[in-house]
Amino acid sequence: MQNNIKSDRRNLLKGYNMLLYFAGSMVMYEPTEECITDFFSGGILKNLPVTSNNPRFIRAASMLRESCTDKKACKKSLIADYHRLFSTDGLKMAVPVSSSYPEISTDTSGKSAGDFYNSYGWHSIPRGKVPDDHLGIELLFLTKLTDKFLQMDDEPCCCEMKKEISRFIGDHIINWLPEWNNRMQENATTVYYKGIANIALACVEDLYGIFDSQNKPL
Repeated sequence: MQNNIKSDRRNLLKGYNMLLYFAGSMVMYEPTEECITDFFSGGILKNLPVTSNNPRFIRAASMLRESCTDKKACKKSLIADYHRLFSTDGLKMAVPVSSSYPEISTDTSGKSAGDFYNSYGWHSIPRGKVPDDHLGIELLFLTKLTDKFLQMDDEPCCCEMKKEISRFIGDHIINWLPEWNNRMQENATTVYYKGIANIALACVEDLYGIFDSQNKPL
């Protein structure tokens, strides 16, 4: 019974990782033909790998299940949305970078996101091309920390990694992400980018609760 519970939790975390990787990629890179085919018109998002009672997650799931019947039109609208929301040559209506929200950040740790990455010897290809506090980079790093947690068997090590994941989310993501999501809901023209923003925040909220050091061991 205990092994079944652990297996279910591992699968849950893997599911969250898949969604975070997807969301991070969609704010990091311009949507491609392959992305449209696989995720939106291909139906992958109609069966999300995670279920959650988080109302934001439920709304996001509904948005992401919207059918994309015309791949060419979907691609055009998604690319236009990407540029007006995120890119430096666009309107920058919802910049996915935490330093763009200085009035919200309450981090007093004194440790930047880059310091956190370096402490784990983590060097991602996008680092250097976008700021270390870019949401795409932060979500990718969060998936790496979760992967590291999933590979651990020793309970004391697992407890420490839970604290690290919770600290990273608390110090570098959870404070500014709600305001970014608000701007996405106000300014995104596609239901898909509204859903992506909601799913990113919902997954982070859920993981923050799961990895809270006050919770029982996973």
